[in-house]
Amino acid sequence: MPTRITPLPLTAFTATSTLGSGRAAHAAAIHADRGGLRPNDFTRVPLPCAIGRVAGLEDSPLPAELADYDCRNNRLAWRGLNADGFLEAARECIARRGADRVALVVGTSTSSIGATEEGYRTLDDGRLPQHLRRPVLHTPHSPGLFLEAVLGTRGPCLTVATACSSSAKVFAKAERMIRLGIVDAAIVAGVDTLCDSVLFGFNALELVSPEPCRPFDPARNGISIGEAAGYALIERDGDARAPRLVGYGESSDAHHMSTPHPEGLGARLALADALARAGLTPGDVDYINLHGTATSKNDEVEAALLGDTFPKTVRASSTKGFTGHTLGAAGILEAVITLTAMREGVVPATLNSRDAEPVCAAQLALTHETREIRVALSNSFGFGGSNCTLAFASGTQHRA
Repeated sequence: MPTRITPLPLTAFTATSTLGSGRAAHAAAIHADRGGLRPNDFTRVPLPCAIGRVAGLEDSPLPAELADYDCRNNRLAWRGLNADGFLEAARECIARRGADRVALVVGTSTSSIGATEEGYRTLDDGRLPQHLRRPVLHTPHSPGLFLEAVLGTRGPCLTVATACSSSAKVFAKAERMIRLGIVDAAIVAGVDTLCDSVLFGFNALELVSPEPCRPFDPARNGISIGEAAGYALIERDGDARAPRLVGYGESSDAHHMSTPHPEGLGARLALADALARAGLTPGDVDYINLHGTATSKNDEVEAALLGDTFPKTVRASSTKGFTGHTLGAAGILEAVITLTAMREGVVPATLNSRDAEPVCAAQLALTHETREIRVALSNSFGFGGSNCTLAFASGTQHRA
């Protein structure tokens, strides 16, 4: 088992999704049990499903000095960066620590593939149209290059692309670089936008629901896809009142390209390692933000994990009914929602779900609940069995 890590303060964090920009927008939605899913109005070819679309990106080009990076994905990254004063907090940290002592770690699944799709739809004599002949857009590292240009970091700049666990694993990479003395702080991010490849790809797998998704409901019938950008600033030291990253666990069960291990082997290993690094037992946990995609097998496996590992006093929910599954951005979006729930003292609902799988019905919150949350977990279980569980504690709960 891994050894316990030194907790690290999260001195700033924010998210932008279909619920709006910033923590306040997400908190308001949680308190009101109000989701942001709506009928699909994104794809050019009709596809009957619900999506979590961020409004107004089409009319929000990047500033002129960043025009070379302009695309839907980077527009969303820019909007998220400017919420909750995060851009100012990040730049202040870079100035204080030194640009070469701050890492930038970005999780993404599709990167700016939407721009590449647009290019191939509008070929000009067999070539990409002039406005899309920008190699910086057509690479998996596109959001990292964009954010490095905006922030001016000169430390390690990494892209993590492990499907749905991408922007959960950025926290683990940040902790290791800080612990090893490579950097003193890390800006971690996750951004993914809607694109045809994802919507029609998941539909081809018969995983897309025609209605807003219903996680852990026995009548669930698939996922709803969304888009989001999220950020967190992790420092070696900081405000004692700031929430802490206290643990993480990662695993790769490699059972199947798109189906989880039937006994949840990888998920259980990730959870066990997260608890060990945090020095916690299942009974110490107040809330779990579940991966909860609303697909048959994923929810079945995670429901069993929840039901046979945690006492009935633990509260848990999936927040994908609010935002949709934001793919490579899901890990950090749900981490920020978890941290916001801790600050607000509220357990988010499992929105849209009317009933719960019997094996986890005792722990699952179908509507929001007022409750102090001192210790929380966030699960991200990706395609191919790439799994990550994060553990957070409130500043007052921090134990050295």
